[in-house]
Amino acid sequence: MNEAPRPERSRLDQQRLLWIILPLFIGSILAYLDRVNIAYAALTMNPQLGFGAAVYGLGAGVFFAGYVLCEIPGALIAERWSPRLWLARILITWGLVSAAMAFIRTPWQFYLARFLLGAAEASFYPVAYASVIPRWYAPAERPRVIALMLTSLPLSAIIGGPLAGWLLSVEAAGLKGWQILFLVEAIPAVAFGFILPAWLPDRPSEARWLSAAERATLEQQRAQEIENLHRVRRYSVLQALTDREVLKLCLIYFLWITGFWGFNYWMPTELRELSGWSTLQIGWISVLPMGLALAGMLWVGRSATRTGERRWHGAIPLFLGAVGLAIGALSRDPLFGLIGLCAAGVGVYGAFGVWWSYPTSFLAGPAAAGAVGLINSCGNLGGGVGPPLTGFVKEATGSFQWAYVALSACLALAGLLMLSLRRR
Repeated sequence: MNEAPRPERSRLDQQRLLWIILPLFIGSILAYLDRVNIAYAALTMNPQLGFGAAVYGLGAGVFFAGYVLCEIPGALIAERWSPRLWLARILITWGLVSAAMAFIRTPWQFYLARFLLGAAEASFYPVAYASVIPRWYAPAERPRVIALMLTSLPLSAIIGGPLAGWLLSVEAAGLKGWQILFLVEAIPAVAFGFILPAWLPDRPSEARWLSAAERATLEQQRAQEIENLHRVRRYSVLQALTDREVLKLCLIYFLWITGFWGFNYWMPTELRELSGWSTLQIGWISVLPMGLALAGMLWVGRSATRTGERRWHGAIPLFLGAVGLAIGALSRDPLFGLIGLCAAGVGVYGAFGVWWSYPTSFLAGPAAAGAVGLINSCGNLGGGVGPPLTGFVKEATGSFQWAYVALSACLALAGLLMLSLRRR
């Protein structure tokens, strides 16, 4: 069989970044912005609505119940139907629910809105990791491009912190600052949901911006990868969901995300308790740990792509995150607390690129979509544990100290389990 001519690599890389990674990057920024803005809204929303730490922690965590219920079905629908149209549906529905958050008044309305937000956003990342990126990038390229896409998470926090700090001080049309925050940050998600289908193609054969040689090369590359994986073992969806290595990945991600969301949802409140800074100051100071997290993600993803090593590139950031949270737990000095939060930020974000390249190193198609959905669901169960745990411990003890110790232990155990994964 004659091989398709090899396209010029630098041009292909630029085109894929523009048409594939950039729309996923923007969507991820919006997802994280609308998921985490509750952390800043809480600074004024909680006292105005009379929500205590336990109510807020439960509301932050119930998001993940809706997320988990809809994660695997959504990933399978997108793989069998159309990833770009499913992503567009996700953006529009979560934007509408996020806007509705501005009108909550009671704890139960808060819980319901957060549950619906989780259900609306579910499967965004599994679709990106398992249904979009593998169609366009070879396995060796994925740690770098996934890390690049996921720099959207700390970048979203870098943008969202100062923006939220400013919006909380604005009152207009009878609305409080936290209500304006929810409304303003919901609009871009709905708008981008209508833009995305015209930007992101489902597969290389549909990409008019590629040459015929480039389309043929990418389609052939993906077909060859699937054939190689099936030659080793052809997984059904059920086999993938019950595979021992997949279940180990589920446990690791559960522990990791317990620490991750415990850190993210409570960081602004912890900074205020340590320092007494204003909401605007906290918004700007949060840029520092998130900026370092962004740099760490890029470095880890590039290093993993260059060396081909995954386990240590995943474990070391998790160990750093555990140390950072321990420092934050034990220090009552604002400077040392901030140093601990910076280390924790680098740690909890750093390994994402290499992590999400791992499942698709031995799974493909619906099996990969289902497994990534299951792994992400289990991680988000951790998201349902971390914030409420932190809130309940804070109310019981009057301090974040023991909650951060527990979150630190979760990250350390996740790092140890990461080293037990099979080499790929």
